[in-house]
Amino acid sequence: MMELLAPAGSREALVAAVQNGADAVYLGVDDFNARRGARNFSPEDLRGVAAYCHLRGAKVYLTLNTLINDRELHALASTARVANEAGVDAILVQDWGVLDTLRRVVPDMPLHASTQMSVHTLSGVREAARLGLSRVVLARELSKNDIAELCRESPIELEVFVHGALCMCYSGQCSMSAVIGQRSGNRGLCAQPCRLPYEGVYPLSLRDNQLADHIPELREMGVACVKLEGRMKRPEYVAAVTGIYSRLVRENRAPTDEERARLAEAFSRDGFTDGYYTGHKGAEMFGVRPATARWPEDWFAELRSEYERENLRTVPVRFAAKISAAHPMTLLAGDEDGNVVTVTGATPEPARSHSVTAEEAEQRLRKTGGTAFTVSDCIVQIDDGLSISAAAINALRRDALTELEAKRTELSLRRTMHYTAPESVKNTDMPPRFTVSLMKAEQLTDRLVDLRPEMIYLPIDELRKTELWAYLDRTRFCALLPRIYRTRDEGELRGMLMEAPRRGISAVGIGNLGHIALTSDCELEKRGDISLNVFNSAAIRLLKDEGLASVTVSFELRREQIRDLQKYIPCEAVVYGRLPLMITENRIATNGMLTDRRGERFPVLDACGGRCEIENSKTLYLLDRTDWQDIGLSYARLRFTTETAEECADILKAHVDGGECPPPDITRGLFYRGVE
Repeated sequence: MMELLAPAGSREALVAAVQNGADAVYLGVDDFNARRGARNFSPEDLRGVAAYCHLRGAKVYLTLNTLINDRELHALASTARVANEAGVDAILVQDWGVLDTLRRVVPDMPLHASTQMSVHTLSGVREAARLGLSRVVLARELSKNDIAELCRESPIELEVFVHGALCMCYSGQCSMSAVIGQRSGNRGLCAQPCRLPYEGVYPLSLRDNQLADHIPELREMGVACVKLEGRMKRPEYVAAVTGIYSRLVRENRAPTDEERARLAEAFSRDGFTDGYYTGHKGAEMFGVRPATARWPEDWFAELRSEYERENLRTVPVRFAAKISAAHPMTLLAGDEDGNVVTVTGATPEPARSHSVTAEEAEQRLRKTGGTAFTVSDCIVQIDDGLSISAAAINALRRDALTELEAKRTELSLRRTMHYTAPESVKNTDMPPRFTVSLMKAEQLTDRLVDLRPEMIYLPIDELRKTELWAYLDRTRFCALLPRIYRTRDEGELRGMLMEAPRRGISAVGIGNLGHIALTSDCELEKRGDISLNVFNSAAIRLLKDEGLASVTVSFELRREQIRDLQKYIPCEAVVYGRLPLMITENRIATNGMLTDRRGERFPVLDACGGRCEIENSKTLYLLDRTDWQDIGLSYARLRFTTETAEECADILKAHVDGGECPPPDITRGLFYRGVE
């Protein structure tokens, strides 16, 4: 049976989801989740939450799916220990360091790769399985053919978002909110720049996803779980959408016209889209919430009055009672999951006037109001001529249900280990050596190479256009694999990697889970790229264990956080250039530039597969400062995007010579500010 997973941004939303048929709920605690704006839960709430859900046959997934800095690792480990002991069923992760920490602290806890991990290929799914994850939440941009292909070959469970808000950027790859306003989407505080106007229109605002019509097809593919978005939405919305999808999943069907209308009434942005799933991308995928839109308060009030009674979802129980003379009463109670308990009660007395009948005893046993149980079948064997009080039968029923509840909510035995902070290592005293990343082969010149950068990064398809041998006495080359591609592209990429050493390429950039598997049998040095989102020392430790020779740290870290990282392998940071803000599956309807309400102009560049990459409007510039040189970096990267070949060489020369070459519109990025 395909699982239905619903959001629980608050206690009321949790009740709404469970009462309306969710097979599992996902929720966050404190600040360690991708929806910090939701009401969320405290670690101390988790035992009660798990008991409430498990009693009613639902699972609980904890979202620890944000980037975590070093100072937060200990608290995160403590939260994971509490979750483990409370009976949480799985934890969702994004951060490599969180993954490393959880594997050490709660080794028996099932771990799921959050959509924030940007897994979108078979190689990524297989790598997730190799790292010990039991489920992957797939990127929302995948088509039905992509999903079907992954389902056929995946060694672990796959989860698909089927309803709710769509980000314009691939999840886990967006830094627009962070760079513009210090509110990091990777840390659960996205300010939603997608929903803002640009030159009076909304080229980044996607309609909500709706795959209700495709539920039978997803089930046939072998999708393990379908997920509803909405931890920031009202509990009544959760009730409405969960109730409809629960019926669709249970009955394996598409929605009726009335159900479609109800979904739109609950919430929409001028309609819905299934464009990614069907492959029909374009303008029809975009929409905004009308200013006149209102919540359907009358309907929501009805829903609220129903789920607040907490009797929409009950656990069927079978009773078999035996009441005989001179023996204590016995009651066997069993549920559909195979849990069985037997309790004993008072000894009946001979009747003086009225004998209790089987029908009367059954009537009393069926009175389960105020509990999570309902009696589906009740058999009573009773001797003639016996008297037993209603209170005694009620006590027998209560004892049986209490024991059955304990069985349904009992905790499995799982190990919990002590947290050990990453071991300290001394920062290098040497100043960082310069590396250069280029977008196009045309930016590569003799003049640039004469300045002897330690490494030149170029997209792998751009490197194929260039003869490199004449440059190899002065620099080395690293092939950058596309951040986003598809499983069908992997054969061609592997071919490029196999021929890379013969072309003079000595390294490959690793930017996601799939890249690790894709490069497992090639001879190139592996260097962690920006899109790995390396945010803490535990992440560096794990990536070292995975065979990486260096990593590029997240540009959402401030100077002091970079300084304090334990650099188990050489670390690199971007010190010049436009920072990448988004990578999008949809083409952006602009002429190469996105202009916001303040007149800031963001270049929109082509990316692999017809995708787009939005760059920051300002250029990161630190050359007039020296405090980036003494924080233990081995490499300092100059990231060239829109610069001409001559500008690339001029700017690198200024950095090598210690001069200045500031662009007209500069920013310090997040180097001094960091993010919330």
